[in-house]
Amino acid sequence: MTSLSIWEKESYYATQDIVIVGAGLMGLWTAFELKKSRPSLSITILERNATPLGASTRNAGFACFGSVTELLNDAQQMGQDEMCRIVELRYKGIKKIRQHFSNATIDFDECGGYECISTNTNNLDEDIAWLNSLLKPITGNSADFKRVDNKLAPLGLKGFGALIENKSEAGLHSGHLVRALTQKTQALGVTILYGSPVTAWNKQKNYTDITCNDKRIKTNVLIFCTNAFTNELVDDVMIEPARGQVIVTSPIPDLLLKGTFHFDEGFYYWRNLGNRILLGGARNKAMDEEQTTDLSTSATIQHALETFLQTHIASQYSYTIEHRWGGVMGFSKNKQPIVQPIAENVFVAMACNGMGVALTPMIAEDAAALVLEKFN
Repeated sequence: MTSLSIWEKESYYATQDIVIVGAGLMGLWTAFELKKSRPSLSITILERNATPLGASTRNAGFACFGSVTELLNDAQQMGQDEMCRIVELRYKGIKKIRQHFSNATIDFDECGGYECISTNTNNLDEDIAWLNSLLKPITGNSADFKRVDNKLAPLGLKGFGALIENKSEAGLHSGHLVRALTQKTQALGVTILYGSPVTAWNKQKNYTDITCNDKRIKTNVLIFCTNAFTNELVDDVMIEPARGQVIVTSPIPDLLLKGTFHFDEGFYYWRNLGNRILLGGARNKAMDEEQTTDLSTSATIQHALETFLQTHIASQYSYTIEHRWGGVMGFSKNKQPIVQPIAENVFVAMACNGMGVALTPMIAEDAAALVLEKFN
């Protein structure tokens, strides 16, 4: 173990009030809320990579309001009241992002969203009306969702039976969002140590001892914001990793596609990046294989994405695939975020279930409130 200098011991590795593991959106928003509420707290974020990996900077760049079939599925799984609660958190989370960052800073694109529906459109109008009635008290809109089947052809979409428009969805630049939030958090006085993987943590009577990079740091409170990777550090936390793979085409002259799009309960999602097409998802083609923290891509999903792209979105264009990557989301069994203590003064905040862009700003408020009880 390399010895620390006195300067390092009294600065970067000094005993902290709070240490957060993970510098993605969940960790950053949590640190931001804590420091904003209690500026005197000493807070350090430990990030094992040179930049945060996982989902925060490797997603598809959606604001994450949600789609009709996804929300219908959520209502069936968790009940309509809980579904509405989660949607309200997403809606407020998107508003909060926009309050803190200009459109130009994070490339926020108010392009709206669409969901493509297969040829089976039975009960679709009734489902849309039901959801609109539930969401009106949340958004204030009388019709968050509406059918616009006539836009399928002008957008260059093929092989679908219906199209649902959603004005509350949007696109953004995930890397710019994480970078801007990082700068805002550091400006409050939060320290971030990159390249600092946590290899062990030991709960002592009055503090927790953390080992990272063969160095030790003590903290009064420890918070894991490690999402899909939490199982590597914490026992008995019900979280399942889910890899999301993405492809991006070469520039396409005269591209008709404009907006953000979903299909099949959100298992497929795509958008235009200028005159390129970004397409992600298809993990329901190999669910067991995609339950992994491996960030690489797989032949099975890449083939499914390319086939879907050529069949439904880009058959009339000439293009190549220029970018491929994988990110890893964290899912709870009930599709609800997890904010809870796991030991005295040790907490987890995670599992935004593929909707972390919109949910993390709000879930962080819950995490901060829970932790601040320890400092009253």
